[in-house]
Order: sequence, then C-alpha cells, then structure tokens
Amino acid sequence: MIGTSPVSIDEIDSVRKGRQSEGLQKHTEAHVEDLCFSIIFKGRRRNLDLIATSVEEARQWVHGLEKILSNMKKLNHQQTSEHWIFNCMRKADKNKDNKMTLKELKHFLRQINIEVDDMYAEVLFSKCDKSNSGSLEGPEIKHFYDLLIYREEIDVIYGKYATTGEQMSVKDLLNFLLNEQREVATMEDAVRLIQRYELDDSAKQKNHMTKDGFLMYLQQEEGSIFNPTHKEVFQDMSKPINHYFISSSHNTYLMEDQLKGPSSTEAYIKALMKSCRCVELDCWDGAHGEPIIYHGHTLTSKVLFKDVIKAIKEYAFKTSEYPVILSLENHCTLEQQKLMAQHMISILGSALLTSPLEDQMPTAFPSPQELKGRFIIKGKRLNKLDAVFSSTSPGLEEDCVSEEDEAAETNHSKTDSNGQKAKAKVW
Repeated sequence: MIGTSPVSIDEIDSVRKGRQSEGLQKHTEAHVEDLCFSIIFKGRRRNLDLIATSVEEARQWVHGLEKILSNMKKLNHQQTSEHWIFNCMRKADKNKDNKMTLKELKHFLRQINIEVDDMYAEVLFSKCDKSNSGSLEGPEIKHFYDLLIYREEIDVIYGKYATTGEQMSVKDLLNFLLNEQREVATMEDAVRLIQRYELDDSAKQKNHMTKDGFLMYLQQEEGSIFNPTHKEVFQDMSKPINHYFISSSHNTYLMEDQLKGPSSTEAYIKALMKSCRCVELDCWDGAHGEPIIYHGHTLTSKVLFKDVIKAIKEYAFKTSEYPVILSLENHCTLEQQKLMAQHMISILGSALLTSPLEDQMPTAFPSPQELKGRFIIKGKRLNKLDAVFSSTSPGLEEDCVSEEDEAAETNHSKTDSNGQKAKAKVW
C-alpha cells in the first residue's frame, strides 16, 4: 500500500538498492546507503523512495520484490494474458465483493479495449448469470471468461486438420506445420510439440493433440509468427555507423511537457533502459559555475549536467552494448563548457571516444560493432577532425542550437563587433 492506494505489481518496472534516485541523493546522507531502496514505476508515475529500519529489512524488501518481478517476466504468453485479464477483473470489481455486476462488466470490457454496445453486454451478462442474482460470481465468472477468450477461427483450423478421430495425429499436426505455418518441420518435430504441449495424458500416449493442446501450442513462442532468432541482433553490424537507423530521443531530460514539466536524470534512465542509443542534453550556464540541463527559455525544472552524465554512465549499456551518442545542444559560455568537458572525461573515462580509433585519418565512420561500450559526443567543435593529424589552429565558431530554439536563442545572445555570437566550442 502507498498511502491509501494499492499498487499492482504490474505497475513496477524495477527496484534499485541504495541511494540511486534523485530524491534519496538529495535528501539523505551517505551513511544510510544500505537502508535505502527505490521502487521504480512504469510510465510517468514518480518513484517511491524508501528507508528501512535495518539493513536486513531493506535486503528482504529488495530481494522479495526482485523475485516477484523475475517470476512475472518468466510467465509464458498464456499466463501473461490470463494474469492481465484477471488483474483487469479485479480493478473492475469496485466494491471488492468478488462479484461482477452489469455495470462492472461494462467497465471491465472497456479496460481490455473491447467496445460493445449496451445490448450486447446485457446479452452476454444474462447468458452467464445462471442464478439470476444480478451479478456474476464463481463459475459464472469462469463461464464469462471462457466466452470472452473463445476463438471461432481456432475451431475452423483445428477441424480442418484433425482428421484422426476428431483429434490431430502426428501426421495431421505435421500437415498443419507445413501448410499453414510454412515451417521446415519433420515428424520428430510434431511428436516433440505433442509431448510438450498436450494436456491430456491419454492423447499424449497415442501421440495425438487435442484442441486444448493445440491452443496451448499456438500461445507459446513456437507457435508465434515472430521469428525468435530475431530477438537477438541478427543484422550485419560491421558497416559504418551512419548506415543505420539509430533509436534517438528528443528533449530526453523531460519527464512531462516541454513548457513547465520536470527535468530529471530518471528520464535518461528510462530512455536508456528502452535501448535508446542517442540522448539529447540541452546545456545552459548554471549557478555556482555548474552547467545545467533544461528546456531553455521555459519553466521546466533544471538538473545538473554532471548528475545526468553519472546516470548515463550507470545505465548506458544495461540493455544494449552498442554505442550511446550524447547529442549536445550547447548554450554554455566557454568557462562552463570546459567544466562540461572535464565532467565527461572524469565520469565516462576511457569509454568516451575522444579521438579516431585508428592512428590515421579515417575514410569512413567506424561501425557499431567497433564502437561497442563507447560514448560518442555529437555537436560542433573548434578543432575539426583533420586538426588531430595536423597543426591547424581552431577559430571562433557559432553556438550550436537546434532549429526550434534558434529564434529564442537569437533574442537572448550577445554578439561581438563582427556580428558573431560571443560563445565558442571547446571540443
């Protein structure tokens, strides 16, 4: 329970042990590190930061929640679907009496995105309400569930191929695999599927598959149209990086709207955990000489540049080992730009790409394969690439802004006697 509101385990994304959230880092001291943990929710719901009364209590909470979340991820397709439907049913049961009225039934159908008119909902309700009590309970809810998940097309397909005593023999199942699924399959493959998914022991002994076993098979990964080998990277990743589409994020720092919403390191964590490989950092001069990130000329809150870099360092490669691009929209003065460079070098260390991979002028961009585990800075710089291999001196260069901020930045920038903005890039 959080306050007076229960929270479903489905709403939890992960659990973090220690002072790993902005709130705990800001409001607690280092000596309570082992007592702290955070519950991270899906979507835009704020994290829940907690401090246990003992190290053992914190360990039990974290271990218990992680085990539940791990078990949830191990559910097969059918179990996941059933869990979701039952969870929606519980939410529809407003008075928590384990019964379902017609009003609650309509609410439940809306929750699972089934649009029905009132007349059909009433017919469905009447068909299941055998006791004429005005509500569904026990076996009546089970009957309603069976009607809800009934798939007429499964009956048609099963009836077409089940030619052996109204059941599928090994040969029948093989015909289905070859003709409907278009798979390269053998009799041995068909036997293996029957032994794995058939629920009726007597049918299994005869190497037959009943309709329930057939439905069980169709709901597993082996019955999916999606090629499971494509869950892993199967494309050629040895081409220059500019040959690929890159999953990118715009205004990554924002948790909500771009006018007055909060900026947060949590937004970067969520993007990286979704395998985003290019994040945006909108950098401005901050107080006490520390550069900050926020949506310029708006009421969005501000977050320290160095805190963002720390979060990126921690979560960049948890879901993908391919390079992360830091897209800098740089509005900082020369002094704070130097501090930005120092922060990136000290925090990202050797993972930061600061020079070409080879000791000679490259003729093409390196590949994602070559850049695994590396950070790439995207933005304008004074010393162009060829300056690395020559004695060319850098000159003054314009500030780097996006098109959407260009007009606003023009109104807020001072210019020198030559009409150039009085800012320069140091990397």
